[in-house]
Amino acid sequence: MDRLSQTSELNIDAPRTIDSDALFKGERELRILHAGACYRLTITKLNKLILTK
Repeated sequence: MDRLSQTSELNIDAPRTIDSDALFKGERELRILHAGACYRLTITKLNKLILTK
């Protein structure tokens, strides 16, 4: 059992955790649709995340 599975089983109320590599799939930017608005989630040159509307 991996560390993430163990953590999830111990605290079922914890929010879901998604690795950014799995989320971005090799890209530097993705778009998120939320409540009819489009947001951009971008990885910067300094490897930080920025969410913009």
